[in-house]
Amino acid sequence: MGFRVKAQREIEWTRLDNASKIFPSTYSDRDPKVFRFACELKQEVYPEILQEALDLTVEHFPLYSSVLRRGMFWYYLESSDICPLVEEESHPLCAPIYLGHKRNLLFRVFYYGRRINLEIFHVLTDGTGALQFLQSLVKNYLFIKYKNENTSLPTSLPSSAISRQMADSFDKYFSGGNPFAIKKKNIGKRKGNFNHVYHIRGARFPENKTRLIEGVMSARAVLAQAHNHHTTLTRFIAALLVYSIYKEMPTRKLKRPVVLSVPINLRQFFLSETTRNFFSTINVSYNFQAGPIDFMAVLKAIGEDFEKELTQEQLNYKLNRFMHLAQNPFIRVMPLQLKNFLLRIGSRFADARISSGISNIGQIVMPEAFASHIRQFSVCTKARGIRVTLCSFGDKLVLSFTSPFRETDIQRNFFNMLTEMGVDIEISANL
Repeated sequence: MGFRVKAQREIEWTRLDNASKIFPSTYSDRDPKVFRFACELKQEVYPEILQEALDLTVEHFPLYSSVLRRGMFWYYLESSDICPLVEEESHPLCAPIYLGHKRNLLFRVFYYGRRINLEIFHVLTDGTGALQFLQSLVKNYLFIKYKNENTSLPTSLPSSAISRQMADSFDKYFSGGNPFAIKKKNIGKRKGNFNHVYHIRGARFPENKTRLIEGVMSARAVLAQAHNHHTTLTRFIAALLVYSIYKEMPTRKLKRPVVLSVPINLRQFFLSETTRNFFSTINVSYNFQAGPIDFMAVLKAIGEDFEKELTQEQLNYKLNRFMHLAQNPFIRVMPLQLKNFLLRIGSRFADARISSGISNIGQIVMPEAFASHIRQFSVCTKARGIRVTLCSFGDKLVLSFTSPFRETDIQRNFFNMLTEMGVDIEISANL
């Protein structure tokens, strides 16, 4: 992404939040820790207007002018005089943003046809924070373009609001003490050894390219199917994914559980307005050798895992566990190079304990005056394996599969199951 330089201001430094600390140490070409939000309008994007809107939006999100720097013990964010420049899409999907040796911004904004795309390095924010930035960008763009219509420009944020956006909510809600002294409930006993989970294999694309398959469908139709199965949308989609993976599993590997990683927006459980990272993850799973090979059985087990993991007690435990590690005096004075080595080992170990992942951003809402100009929103991410992301806008639910593999059998199984339930799907792909 191009940039221009603005007037130099006093340099400010910001510590990384607790979730961000792992990303600079563990990113790679295969897993660059980059995700994308896209907004598809009903008319072609005007790049000059989008640039004007981006300049205005960055003023409300000062952290987005930061670059990532290496310290002796930790990475940190440093304010910069770099202004982002809008470009026409030319990069591969979710290409690396942080390059280590280069002093550059941690996000890019580009357009293609009617789409406005925002790609972000995970150090900067999570899905909720990125969505807030994109919503502000789209509002500013539509206001500038249609300012003679019944639209209003978002007002400037007071300093107190910006302070709340910049807050490290992990630090705020860390209660201290040693959470490792608390015995964590073991939810995986009945489902097998989580050290030997099922891993999806396949022929990888060259140059670490990623296949994106998007399915656009009626949000009401899919939600109706979830309610017919007496569950929520996220649990329903998670169960469909697990069952779709099962259909491609070799018989000899059925003893290995299929485990999904599910990010959880902690703002739903803790009072926070931060636009930085503030999330946790839970694992949900099913062992097809230990239980019935039946979709309803999978759905029931997935639901039980959600119920056990999504409690205030469990989320408090996880938040305090990660913060306790970061606050450990020995770890704090450990040289960054050694931290990087240990974090990479830990990340590989964590990846080895999951089969795939799913993330539901939820329903995206825009003011009516702006919504009439928008067709849909979508979200996707790049990782070493298959990931599913979804969001809805109005009655359009966009479900995105990203995969480094040439094979598309799991995706076909998934969409076929929905189609057999009577859901009409419009499918597109980038490769």
